[in-house]
Amino acid sequence: MPPVAITIVTHNSARYIARCLEHVFAQNHPNFEVILIDNASSDESASILRQYADRATVVCNGENRGFAGGQNQAIGLSTSDWVLTLNPDVRLTPDFLIEAVNAGVQDPQVGMVSGKLLSLGEDFEIPFQPHFDSTGIFFTPNLRHFDRGSKQKNEGQYEKDEYVFGVTGAAALYRRAMIEDLKCGGEFFDHDFFAYREDADVAWRAQLLGWRCRYTPRAIAYHVRSVLPTDRHLVPADVNMHSVKNRFLMRIKNGTWMLYRRHGVAIAIRDLVVVAGCLFYEPRSLRAFWLILRCLPAAWRKRREIMSRRRSTEAYIVSWFSYNPVSFPDSRIAAKDKL
Repeated sequence: MPPVAITIVTHNSARYIARCLEHVFAQNHPNFEVILIDNASSDESASILRQYADRATVVCNGENRGFAGGQNQAIGLSTSDWVLTLNPDVRLTPDFLIEAVNAGVQDPQVGMVSGKLLSLGEDFEIPFQPHFDSTGIFFTPNLRHFDRGSKQKNEGQYEKDEYVFGVTGAAALYRRAMIEDLKCGGEFFDHDFFAYREDADVAWRAQLLGWRCRYTPRAIAYHVRSVLPTDRHLVPADVNMHSVKNRFLMRIKNGTWMLYRRHGVAIAIRDLVVVAGCLFYEPRSLRAFWLILRCLPAAWRKRREIMSRRRSTEAYIVSWFSYNPVSFPDSRIAAKDKL
């Protein structure tokens, strides 16, 4: 089995991280390393991580670098052929790594692998009838992105291997070759995003550069989902602000002209809803627009680099944007993108 690095970034994650690591170190994969980054937690996260220093690389930052910065730091400390970015509130089943890697190595164009994520109770115990948390991510025509299957009852659906748009960063397996190929300015995850939507940005960029995401139902994990698009009122104000900022930064970097021609009206309507929401319901998110202006020159530089190396056709990219989740079986994915 190819070696895998499991990278975890904590920030006030003491509630879950020890139990998460218990299942990490119980993986049946014979060759993996663990890299733990703490982003200036004010709880006991850092001291808990230090207890694993004999089995993992542990780094405690003096400042919060966000999910993007912390994961880039962890990935930079690893050397494995594959990298699993893992949230501290995820519980892996023992064969998760083996099954995810097996799904990835079957196709050299696969740079991302999504397993089957199911809901996990806040007590970190598996519910009697768990719902789906994510079976990959998909984009709608108005540029919203969601977890496929989120909150659906597990009734035997999503039981076949197929290609999806991307993988949630909560438990995302990435090929090292793709990580290096996707870097812009030396960054895999965009530091300007800080947190939220960085996994969707990576997925979009990967599709533009010709990489694929494979979903396998045999790699099973459980996730305590704390951030949902429908529960903004329960989400910290800073997270909502970054969500607004990153919606526009992601589009500036990755949007193609055919996408705007096909779905421009839907995109504009959603933009008006977002702006109105900030003005009347989330005034603290208005700071996002100042940050967008500050990040704009860097975003345009990244866009030029991405588009200069784009390998996928515009028609192929647009085919993924639908109000219903899009997926393709193995036999169709190659035929969808012929230059």
